[in-house]
Amino acid sequence: MNTTKPVTRWGILGLGRIAHKFVQDLLTIEGAELHAVAASDQTRAEAFGAQYGATHCYGSYEELLSCPDLDVVYIATRHVYHHANTLMLLNAGIPVLCEKPFGMNAGQVAEMVQTARERGVFLMEALWSRFMPTILKAKEWVDSGAIGPVRMVRADFGFAANKDPEGRLFNKALGGGSLLDIGIYPLFLSYLMLGKPAHIRAAASFGSTGVDEQCGMALTYADGALALLDSTILVKTDTVGIIYGDRGTIRIEGRFHESATVSLEREGEEPEVFTASRTTFGYEYEARHVMQCLTEGRTESPLWSLDNSLDLISLLDAVRTEAGINY
Repeated sequence: MNTTKPVTRWGILGLGRIAHKFVQDLLTIEGAELHAVAASDQTRAEAFGAQYGATHCYGSYEELLSCPDLDVVYIATRHVYHHANTLMLLNAGIPVLCEKPFGMNAGQVAEMVQTARERGVFLMEALWSRFMPTILKAKEWVDSGAIGPVRMVRADFGFAANKDPEGRLFNKALGGGSLLDIGIYPLFLSYLMLGKPAHIRAAASFGSTGVDEQCGMALTYADGALALLDSTILVKTDTVGIIYGDRGTIRIEGRFHESATVSLEREGEEPEVFTASRTTFGYEYEARHVMQCLTEGRTESPLWSLDNSLDLISLLDAVRTEAGINY
């Protein structure tokens, strides 16, 4: 009997910092092959390809469409290009794992989802936190009733970014600011644990380049639950996620979106601590999930569906409207 696992031939579109991390983790997965890379110039593509052993290197994104035997492409370009890059690949029948945020607004994401579904091509938002063992464990505890009904979620994400007005984070034309880059993580956590809120209140502070440098969000739910969330690119914060229930608390240690430790705390009991140590950055979990989906013939993920992505971008849009964040 042949027990050899099938090979998944990956392409990478956009070769910045996150692409390096993703590929380093990808190459730790049995059955994953770096088949092709594409950048905005040939020299960069060839340097990246040589570093990681890519079979094909392309000096434009469009050239990637001609690559033979390509199973899936990871899009790691800047926020503002996700929509166009994804549509280009989907229309060519190529499965896509696209970095978060999926698009700049709900209209873009709806078009991406509609195209994928009409063409029957796999598409998933690369919200890597959803596949982290600690997030999976926290969700398992919540769903099992380990802390009773969830009453409050608190989550923050902050770091002191280099204030380069032309850099990605402070450039409004590139979708800069704290909300889309890191505020998405606290919002994701509240959505995962509590679903969609009944009401959203939000406020932001803006810097000299016009981007939201800090954003605070208060979400209320039909059952009376509350989520208090914030993001900042001005200062380093604890970046923890805490889920409070009637009978206990779940604490995801910092930085919660990639944490290796989560604990379940109930009064009168020793804390239950779950640890998932790793030597990687943590991108292999989402990559392995994509490979499983493709092997099973799925066109979207059962853990982070396209409807989930539509919900999340609608929440981001609502926060933007409330806080006056425009691109």
